[in-house]
Amino acid sequence: MSNNTASSSAGANGSADSAAPRRNSKRPKYSRFTQQELPACKPILTPRWVISAFMLVSIIFVPIGIASLFASRDVVEIVDRSETACIPAQNRSDKVGYIQSSADKTCNRTLRVTKRMKQPIYVYYQLDNFYQNHQSRSDEQLRSRSGENETSSCEPEDVINGTAIVPCGLIAWSLFNDTYSFSHNNQQLQVNKKGISWKSDRDHKFGKDVFPKNFQNGSLKGGAILNTSIPLSDQEDLIVWMRTAALPTFRKLYGKIEQDLLPNDEILVTLENNYNTYSFNGKKKLVLSTTSWLGGKNDFLGIAYLIVGGLCFFLAMCFTVVYLVKPRRLGDPSYLSWNRTPGGR
Repeated sequence: MSNNTASSSAGANGSADSAAPRRNSKRPKYSRFTQQELPACKPILTPRWVISAFMLVSIIFVPIGIASLFASRDVVEIVDRSETACIPAQNRSDKVGYIQSSADKTCNRTLRVTKRMKQPIYVYYQLDNFYQNHQSRSDEQLRSRSGENETSSCEPEDVINGTAIVPCGLIAWSLFNDTYSFSHNNQQLQVNKKGISWKSDRDHKFGKDVFPKNFQNGSLKGGAILNTSIPLSDQEDLIVWMRTAALPTFRKLYGKIEQDLLPNDEILVTLENNYNTYSFNGKKKLVLSTTSWLGGKNDFLGIAYLIVGGLCFFLAMCFTVVYLVKPRRLGDPSYLSWNRTPGGR
């Protein structure tokens, strides 16, 4: 009788427990990952390991820096600044008025080759104090003919007389329009302008069915005029220009001279000084440059490697001297704060 009573009371308690609402717990599901119980490697940075690491970095970085500097020094570069020299002396007090006039702006410059320049010789124009990335454009319009009217991001060079400008925007409108021709020993040096733009830009960013339309038809012309019978994908000067620069000083590829030049050769440059850099106190330069396995002339990479490698070598030597002059046993408990202070205070 008592057994039945106990079992019935236990059953009643069990049914009451099951009927009671369960408490929602925010305790996460147990895993070794969340509880940080996975095996881990905790290296002990002994003096020998630290010194060896610094020495290894210096051994790797210093030769790379030296090789980079030698590669940069092998690049032959000729830079000629022309924005002031190509203004007649009597017009230099009003450079903006001269550049906006209809006067003949042909300018002759002579460049002297100091070292042998192996082909291909890359011809660049360089602009200083020109913020190209603060301007407007429409990538949809450049990519396909169906996007011709996508000019919402192109103001103020978006439409003219109610029809879209192709290509629209201030970047295209300000297209560089100085021209260069080169001669050597009374013979013309051909400048190859094919393949100066990125292939990915020609194939994917500029449509083969997109042709210039209403371009530079306004009262104020910002730069070069485009051939309306050639699709944008074949107008490589525009494609190069439309790859906007991040900094106010930049170079753009104008073409390639596929002929070697010898030391003391004189190159006669005939340029049309059309581009207005005087309104914003800009500078204009012509650059002829060869390349190396590292690219163009740039000492920064080699200097950076040498500085890091030299600093690591210096630190390795300092740690070595400290380790030899004043060594200390690893894990010495006497250096603990409560052992160094009498009374544990």
